[in-house]
Amino acid sequence: MTREILLTFAVAQEAAALRRRLSARPGIQICLTGIGRQNVERVLRPALAEPRANLVITSGFAGGLNPKLAMGTVVFELDEEGGLKSALLEAGAVPGRFHCAERIAVTAGEKRALWESTRADAVEMESGIIRALCRERGIPSATVRVISDAANEDLPLDFNRLLTADFQMSYAKLAWALGRSPRKVAELLRFQRRIKDAAERLADVLARVIVSGAV
Repeated sequence: MTREILLTFAVAQEAAALRRRLSARPGIQICLTGIGRQNVERVLRPALAEPRANLVITSGFAGGLNPKLAMGTVVFELDEEGGLKSALLEAGAVPGRFHCAERIAVTAGEKRALWESTRADAVEMESGIIRALCRERGIPSATVRVISDAANEDLPLDFNRLLTADFQMSYAKLAWALGRSPRKVAELLRFQRRIKDAAERLADVLARVIVSGAV
């Protein structure tokens, strides 16, 4: 049986590098869920209602909680029946635990508190909900994410303040924040370059796993 794989990302920036690598690959569907529980529920329930995918991989960026995880490390957590573990290890990914949060962890202090309270290795905002929906339908799933900011790093801006009520990025709020703190422009540009590199690293791992035939 041909395996139909649904890869989910919150936003297009996370998925762009993988799209380039898998543009002509059959059996692969990429779904952008948006940020957070509300958007995942709205987008993914209808997508999973169609009996197509027999494996779901929730992917994208994650903040590091485990101090040992450097930026650019690809971390995974999976259902054993998904059959991905060996291929992910061979591609250089490391096993870990994810905490699915209600907000973006912005500061090193926030991440340290989450590490101490959850003992999870990384934090993000969608995978817990996505994998719960998959379990409801008996679909094997995996979380495969790249560390976009390490445990000891602050984000250049409080991105929670830049989101609308429905967790969409407000570019008006971003412009206002940068206007108030122009020095943040250079920090944000450096961060954008770093997460682009992180997205490329994630795409390398996922493409290797998919091309290897493990999925």
